[in-house]
Amino acid sequence: MYAKLETRTFLALLVGVSLAFVLLMKPFFGPIFWAVAIALIFHPVQQLLIRKLGDRPNLNALITLVCCMVIVVIPVLVLVTSLIAEGVGLYQRIQSGEIRPGEYIDQVNDSFPAIEAFLAPFGVDFAELRDRAVSLFVGGSQFLAKQAIGVGQNTFQFFLGLALMVYLAFFLLRDGDKLVELIIRALPLGDERERLLFAKFAEVTRATVKGNLLIAIIQGALGGLIFWILGISGALLWGVVMAVVSLLPAVGAALVWVPAAVYLAAVGDVVQAVVLTVFGVVVIGLADNLLRPVLVGRDTKLPDYIVLLSTLGGIVMFGVNGFVMGPLVAALFMAFWGIFIREFGQDSEAEEPSAGEPGDAESGPR
Repeated sequence: MYAKLETRTFLALLVGVSLAFVLLMKPFFGPIFWAVAIALIFHPVQQLLIRKLGDRPNLNALITLVCCMVIVVIPVLVLVTSLIAEGVGLYQRIQSGEIRPGEYIDQVNDSFPAIEAFLAPFGVDFAELRDRAVSLFVGGSQFLAKQAIGVGQNTFQFFLGLALMVYLAFFLLRDGDKLVELIIRALPLGDERERLLFAKFAEVTRATVKGNLLIAIIQGALGGLIFWILGISGALLWGVVMAVVSLLPAVGAALVWVPAAVYLAAVGDVVQAVVLTVFGVVVIGLADNLLRPVLVGRDTKLPDYIVLLSTLGGIVMFGVNGFVMGPLVAALFMAFWGIFIREFGQDSEAEEPSAGEPGDAESGPR
């Protein structure tokens, strides 16, 4: 009895201390999560270096981390900096009256009055829709301007998070295999189940981060290129915006290039509107429709609709980290239920026919 009390007390304290540790690490969730993602994505590079250079943990982890910085971290920082700078310039032009979003929408309405007539039976007030669109446009540029101010005021905090991410990624690259084995020994789920779940976690993280980021870069580059070719102002800004919104499956970059094509048609630039529409549907759209199932859906073993819903839900729940966290939660959900069906479902099926099989001793001679 006393031994059971000791065990229960220890387990209660273990849970309490673990929860306290999680709460302690909560402010650093972002850097920790992305350090884990970097370690998982670049783990094959680490293994390649081990085969080429031998078992030199510190050197291999350092080389892998430098590759990550050059390939991923620095380009992302450049893109984010460009987006914020362009957004600040856009907000300043709106404030000075150089850009009037309301006039652009009025121009579209004057050129295509059928739009307002089409929306009327559905109870949609075009004037209210116009005001909301203008507020969204101005609010977005204002948000980017505030982010620029925020980054300037919180430069130390930003670089502290970045340094923490890089620091953790180094040790996860170096000691990741040992940590996984330690966790497998500690968790009371059964080694086979734990290895399956860790493999699924790594697979989904790699596929989602690599797939979504690669698709975002491709669609943003293609969108910015066609805007620049057509002479649309702020091509770099809109290219980066398309890269960001392309994290949303199904809709993505169309949220940017479709309104731009409609406006070009409204102001009489029909050829440019047609070129942008064809390029958006054929090139940008196919890049999403062809690459996303291959890079995200196929590797995660998730249906396309689950990828879409889990990505949207993840972004709502976890913010910018949600485009990875959403599909990750969905994949782990399906993995857990797959294990349950495989193990407990088979047990129940094996028990049911055994009760009345025609070969039992009670059923008579064989």
